[in-house]
Amino acid sequence: MQYRNLGKWGVKVSEVALGSWLTYGGATEASTANACIAAAYDLGINFFDTANVYAGGRAEEIVGRALDAYPRESYFLATKAFFPMGDGPNDRGLSRKHLVEQCNLSLKRLGKDYIDLYQCHRYDPSVPVEETLLALDDLTRQGKILYYGVSEWNAAQLSEGVEFTKARGLHPIVSNQPLYNMLHRNIEAEVIPVSEKFGIGQVVFSPLMQGVLTGKYKPGQPLPADSRAADPTQNMFLGRGQLDDAVLTRVQNLLPIAEEVGVSLPQLALAWCLRLPNISSVIIGASRPEQVKDNVAAAGVALSPEILNKIERVLAS
Repeated sequence: MQYRNLGKWGVKVSEVALGSWLTYGGATEASTANACIAAAYDLGINFFDTANVYAGGRAEEIVGRALDAYPRESYFLATKAFFPMGDGPNDRGLSRKHLVEQCNLSLKRLGKDYIDLYQCHRYDPSVPVEETLLALDDLTRQGKILYYGVSEWNAAQLSEGVEFTKARGLHPIVSNQPLYNMLHRNIEAEVIPVSEKFGIGQVVFSPLMQGVLTGKYKPGQPLPADSRAADPTQNMFLGRGQLDDAVLTRVQNLLPIAEEVGVSLPQLALAWCLRLPNISSVIIGASRPEQVKDNVAAAGVALSPEILNKIERVLAS
């Protein structure tokens, strides 16, 4: 395993992180989740990502219990808040009330004294950014969280947040968690340049586009019966456009490049994300320990300019 700084900040996280979106507490049994987390830890992953909303809090409970087997200082644990956790008007968003209450509840579900990285799961236009950032700074000063970050904030929102923290001398925003992969590259134009300017590291989710970039979906063929796309409990976030024959053909055309490099297609897709220094880590999802092992092998894979050019030509076709 290789490790990178989280943005410009001192803490080091594994290039490959293990997430729990759509898996632990839901589609994946607790015993399997434990096996995946154990495999990840043994392979050098120190970054584990979850969220309060995943499986209604169940994912945090499973991840927290699985990590009880290891020294607390040996891993970096991240969770998030924003999405509804109840029916009340204050059971969602980024208000001080919701963030403080949800942080305390996450700590209970995780069974931990502190959270390494607490993230705003989305931007909340209904709450002044200063309210959100002051609450996160207070949680940091109280020792309940060590760092805080955001998810899916655009360049203007990141700039607004950084400017406020600097003006008030608050603890900084250290990370952003965006969707990023070979098929979704929106952050390259503005988010990454702004993040590099302010030292914010990207912790990207869905680097394999929910399995599309593994190559298991073939153009003109039925969906594999055991795949996420065929499972109604997991495929609600997999857009139909991502399974178009044109997209799937493009993915299949990446296979010869992966073979040339001597890696699997998932490893190529992960290594491609990690080609950018601003990417601190890529978050994988795994329902089997074997998937963790395959994905971890992407850490440290260097792609030559020639290979990167070949990939660009396929993606542009």
